[in-house]
Amino acid sequence: MVEWTISQGLTPYPQALERMESRVGGILDGTRDEQVWLLEHPPLYTAGTSADPADLLDHDRFPVYQARRGGEYTYHGPGQRVAYAMLDLNRRGRDVRQYVNNLEDWVIRTLADFNVIGERRTGRVGVWVVRPDKPPLPDGTPAEDKIAAIGVRIRRWVTFHGISLNVEPDLDHFGGIVPCGIRNYGVTSLVDLGLPVTMEDVDIALRRNFDAVFGENPA
Repeated sequence: MVEWTISQGLTPYPQALERMESRVGGILDGTRDEQVWLLEHPPLYTAGTSADPADLLDHDRFPVYQARRGGEYTYHGPGQRVAYAMLDLNRRGRDVRQYVNNLEDWVIRTLADFNVIGERRTGRVGVWVVRPDKPPLPDGTPAEDKIAAIGVRIRRWVTFHGISLNVEPDLDHFGGIVPCGIRNYGVTSLVDLGLPVTMEDVDIALRRNFDAVFGENPA
């Protein structure tokens, strides 16, 4: 069974890393269930294993933490729903690419509940929305904004980290980094798109669509 936990308030990032380590250790030794943990962090930046120091544009704005996950720099803060998924891929299929694809599908299905079309883009991990209300890019292609980031770490086929979906964060806070090392694109949120969505609404949609993508009880 997958245990679902929702933390109120803002969870310090070091505490989150410790709790993920503890849960993953328990899954590996058979003493703990899989878990999806929904939370918010105080404003901070995280650096993945591929982070380019040049992409940290403002060193003094917020604390910067080494995340020990794949990927580059990301922002976390109030108004962003972070979902840490600690799942056993020994039971769900030892396929990292498929797992990342499932995380993206989870977000895309969740956004669809709010009539938002989320899309994948080759070479740009995460979930994107087309912005016809913004000027096109220099090459003439439509503007796109990132609405959700994905980062994973795997130990002996048990997963850490997961997704972060922008519900109503301060989008100016992303300005201290090049999010995920991707330039020329912006970030958006459900509220920025004009949708009066609450965190509770998102949590309900995440729960429903997790079961649709991952299944509650894998073989």
